[in-house]
Amino acid sequence: MHRKLVEQSVLFASLLKWFVISSLIGIIVGGATTLFLQALGWSTHAVRQWPYYYLLLPIGMFLSSLIIHYLCPSAEGHGTEQVIEAIHQRAGKIKPSVVPVKLVATIITLATGGSAGKEGPCAQIGAGLASLLADLLRVNNLDRVKLVTCGISAGFAAVFGTPIAGAIFGVEVLAIGQIQYAVLFPSFVAGIMAYETSNYFGVTYFHNAIPVNQPFNELFFSEILLIGLACGLCSFLFIEILQLTHRLSNRIKLWKPLKGLIGGLLVLLTLGLSDRYLGLGLPVIESGLKGHPVYWYDFLVKMYTTAVTLSFGGSGGIITPVFFVGSTFGNLLATLFHLAPSLLAALGMVGLLSGCANTPIAASIMAMEIFGTSIGPYAAVVAIISFVFTGHRSVYPSQVVKLHKSDSLHFDLGGTIRDITHVEYKKGKAD
Repeated sequence: MHRKLVEQSVLFASLLKWFVISSLIGIIVGGATTLFLQALGWSTHAVRQWPYYYLLLPIGMFLSSLIIHYLCPSAEGHGTEQVIEAIHQRAGKIKPSVVPVKLVATIITLATGGSAGKEGPCAQIGAGLASLLADLLRVNNLDRVKLVTCGISAGFAAVFGTPIAGAIFGVEVLAIGQIQYAVLFPSFVAGIMAYETSNYFGVTYFHNAIPVNQPFNELFFSEILLIGLACGLCSFLFIEILQLTHRLSNRIKLWKPLKGLIGGLLVLLTLGLSDRYLGLGLPVIESGLKGHPVYWYDFLVKMYTTAVTLSFGGSGGIITPVFFVGSTFGNLLATLFHLAPSLLAALGMVGLLSGCANTPIAASIMAMEIFGTSIGPYAAVVAIISFVFTGHRSVYPSQVVKLHKSDSLHFDLGGTIRDITHVEYKKGKAD
């Protein structure tokens, strides 16, 4: 009996400790996310009062790259990737300067029309603040990693208004095939507190219940399976374009801010089609989810503008462009399957998130938080198929691989996606 009482006392103390700490992280990150989103909204509105605002994009990417290059090089890229790398390689240690530099550089990029997202900066800002709190509390490396993971969850939950999916995203995105259960409780608390804090300060979110009016039958379920495969192929293409553009950028041996200027000019080439591919692209995402028609090339052009922006010095996240690509691609599939465009736009968005980030559970839950519970079973099937069919690749190459997506494929587990150079096929091996 004494042993049992000691065990329960220790567990209660641990829960109480992490409830207090993760609540504090959630409130801090929720407040910081609110500040970032409000500053981004104000800046974007101010810049876009000028009808030719997009001509500022080369200057914006030049300034963004300049600030990061000289003030905090570790703030480069799309945010979440740097946090994952910090957790696996530096026990979650993040320089405090990342927070203000990432905030300013991302606002400059997005306000002037750079094609990127807002979740990466929030995740990196949240993780940076959590790392700073870890320094103040003088915790060990294990607890620091937990704190920084809570920062990711809080940032994701606050920026998209999805507290449960945000919590799961933080513990799922670090490794393929392994959930960080030790951080599950604090991540949930941090995600919920961050969302409620942002909501309290007036941040609004897009939630749109999408009913599934299609009667269930063998044909409909077969179409869902095919949609999952298509999302996996689209995720594969997006990741390959991102990697190819990044390699091309690395081969250009120029001063990084000058590469930012060149990148801005390359993005402006798409103005011959439309300016809908600049910035966050939220109106296009919402339009597609409401069932409005899209252009067949929307998802391809957005892949290009995003890859160039993030590879040539722009600052921002990757998930919002993933939502743009997924919703427009899914909307396009509706014409092939003769299903509701809004339903397929939602499934495409979920499928691309799962395939590109290797987060099928978070993607499935996000679908229910944003689009309602009726879409849940179909979103889960699409997310899982896309996750498998994308293969061992990701928009986050620092993810650690703990799983072979097929027993017929073999390579050494435990390294990062970046470390995979050769995959062997085992003949006659059954999955």
